[in-house]
Amino acid sequence: MLTTAKVKFTRLDRSTKADHDILQPYLAEENKRIADHVLAMLEGLKGSCGPLPVDMYEHGLQTATRALRAGADEETIVCALLHDVGHFVAPLNHGAFAAELLKPYISETNFWILKHHTPFQGYWYFHHMGLDRHARDKFEHEPWYDAAVRFTGEWDQRAFDPDYQSLPLQEFRPMVARIFARPPKT
Repeated sequence: MLTTAKVKFTRLDRSTKADHDILQPYLAEENKRIADHVLAMLEGLKGSCGPLPVDMYEHGLQTATRALRAGADEETIVCALLHDVGHFVAPLNHGAFAAELLKPYISETNFWILKHHTPFQGYWYFHHMGLDRHARDKFEHEPWYDAAVRFTGEWDQRAFDPDYQSLPLQEFRPMVARIFARPPKT
């Protein structure tokens, strides 16, 4: 059981070792709940879909289910599940939001795909908005280009189907827990 003691500082520059001896076990326990907090963010995407045929929660489930059924590794499946988790709080940079959220726990490849998935997905719709559908081509010499094309082409851009039988979140919960249980990269 964690202590109920409180730190004494009101400013970090006045903190002491004794304060941090209290704080560090608390932070370690909080870190064990990251997966739960992130999944709660994903569940917060339920219900609001506007003109889309599915909400962004279902979109994440569909993307992850498609990745799983295609034989993707567990880390990529989790990235597929969470790729739009920042859709409502960071709509203009939701890819970077998801990438930074997962960065300490995932490969450089998946970090890059998450960060840049919008111009890759845009290949299928940017031209309808007067934008360059070939915006992704500026990345064609990156080592992760083909993986990003697969992520968005086979899974992400197809995941708006109200008739698709996606797996429930419970199928992915243990995967998410294992990814966030990894020792973070610094």
